[in-house]
Amino acid sequence: MLLQRCQPTAMASTSLAPSVLVSRFSSSPREFQDSGSYKCFSRRTRVPSRLRFRVQEKELGRCSPFLERLTVPGGDAAAALRSNEWKAVPDIWRSSAEKYGDRVAVVDPYHDPPSTFTYRQLEQEILDFVEGLRAVGVKADEKIALFADNSCRWLVADQGIMATGAVNVVRGSRSSVEELLHIYCHSDSVGLVVDNPEFFNRIADTFSYKASLKFVILLWGDKSSLVTSSRQTPVYSYNEIKNLGQQRRAEHAGSSDAGKYEYEFIGPDDTATIMYTSGTTGNPKGVMLTHQNLLHQIRNLSEFVPAKAGERFLSMLPSWHAYERACEYFIFTCGVEQKYTSIRFLKDDLKRYQPHYLISVPLVYETLYSGIQKQISTSSPVRKLLALTLIRISLAYTEMRRVYKGLCFTKNQKPPVYIVALVDWLWARVVAFVLWPLHMLAEKLVHKKIRSSIGITKAGVSGGGSLPMHIDKFFEAIGVNVQNGYGLTETSPVVSARRISCNVLGSVGHPMKDTEFKIVDQETGNVLPPDMGWIAPHHSTGRSRSCGGVIVLEGRAKDTIVLSTECSFQVGPVLIVEEPFTIDNGFMTPTMKIRRDKVVDRYKDEIARLYK
Repeated sequence: MLLQRCQPTAMASTSLAPSVLVSRFSSSPREFQDSGSYKCFSRRTRVPSRLRFRVQEKELGRCSPFLERLTVPGGDAAAALRSNEWKAVPDIWRSSAEKYGDRVAVVDPYHDPPSTFTYRQLEQEILDFVEGLRAVGVKADEKIALFADNSCRWLVADQGIMATGAVNVVRGSRSSVEELLHIYCHSDSVGLVVDNPEFFNRIADTFSYKASLKFVILLWGDKSSLVTSSRQTPVYSYNEIKNLGQQRRAEHAGSSDAGKYEYEFIGPDDTATIMYTSGTTGNPKGVMLTHQNLLHQIRNLSEFVPAKAGERFLSMLPSWHAYERACEYFIFTCGVEQKYTSIRFLKDDLKRYQPHYLISVPLVYETLYSGIQKQISTSSPVRKLLALTLIRISLAYTEMRRVYKGLCFTKNQKPPVYIVALVDWLWARVVAFVLWPLHMLAEKLVHKKIRSSIGITKAGVSGGGSLPMHIDKFFEAIGVNVQNGYGLTETSPVVSARRISCNVLGSVGHPMKDTEFKIVDQETGNVLPPDMGWIAPHHSTGRSRSCGGVIVLEGRAKDTIVLSTECSFQVGPVLIVEEPFTIDNGFMTPTMKIRRDKVVDRYKDEIARLYK
């Protein structure tokens, strides 16, 4: 008897995974899976021709069980469809399509062509893209780089890659070529999905000679705009991938093909994506997030953002950023309508679209604040004096309101004496009562107009950096809820956030459900005293009685400079530079954080002279 081992490479195909070729010459075929490699054996013997079976090929791969209900045969699949338990991130789309089918899910007005999808249409778009990826050879566990900016097609590509069992490696188009190459090669990516031909032309020469590319997919634009190179890599447009997927889905629907495909379910602990940190201190570092990591955010963000079906969200942060990404997945399970915008169109879209929520970074709220201050300062002297006076009154009123509502945190572990707390409460109530008529006048003459120009009707959610206290207080005074939060790419990303019902200014709110939080030394692991941050004590009386358990961050370990004197109020010397820090000149990351290593390198001589 002679046994022959058939290597998967000898059976290459354009399917999701290597095909399994089984030559059957008896009624008991020998076939098994070992260490991820599929092996097949044939037994050579003389048998009557009537016992011989024809060669059968099967395509093996992974799928998102709840999403791909039509392509997963068998009893186990039926059990999964009854469970209502999401196992992978793409599973959310079937639930949303069934609940909110004809509601508008996304509006993308600034791409060509402008696009609007209902939840049902978006689910079908994702399913087509999934099969299209399989048709061009995407396999489970392969890394596929997705280098593109906010758009509905980014979302489809992201979810399509995940639903094949592959892992997407994400970044935006404004990153440098060197950074993108580093991410692509470091992650062992094999294929590339890019924003448009102009972007690919910018990176084509470098990637053609220094990276291994099985294929390139353009989300937007025409392939005719591509610059040709000596290296021939298959290039597909978004519509070509979608059309391939539609063809395969039509083939799968035929009963004759039902036995050709075998899929195993993507598990919650399978890697969904690799997200690279912003790179503020050097090369960005890759973070592997599982489907379960992201599903935890999807299931629990509702305690901070109680979104309802039909409410409007405005998306302007990079979709590949962990903060924006997790929030987007979550809001699409609520049936909201999301409109894509950018910094260029943000001001007009806020006024025109009047979103219920804006999820953004502190810099955006600082920009809105600066715009309001500029508008006030350029008005007539009488209007300027009136507006500034009324805003100051509202600042005082909201300060007193926080005191009597118990929303002023303290480090003091001991609660105040009851009589002292009572007097404090009464004083705050009296002052607030006196200021209330003037605050209502300010509401009518000033705040209402400012809110109309800002456009946020429920809340602005801020994360990804420290929100200045004066910005926090200003928006509270004019009646705009700003919910500050904290997170890390490594935590996918939200750790804590402020609730509308407990919006404690200066804090980053309570930890998310099932999240343990402590502040430790990054080198020793020892719990730190309250210097970088602390957790507010629980008090039953006083101005901090509603603040128990909120997290207060006061610094960032990487930016802390310990002076030989421990006089923390001494600052200097100071270097003032004329060149602004922008994404284009490399001094800011695409998520609008300062790249400290680049700044220090650029001004190292000037910095050295400061300390001579």
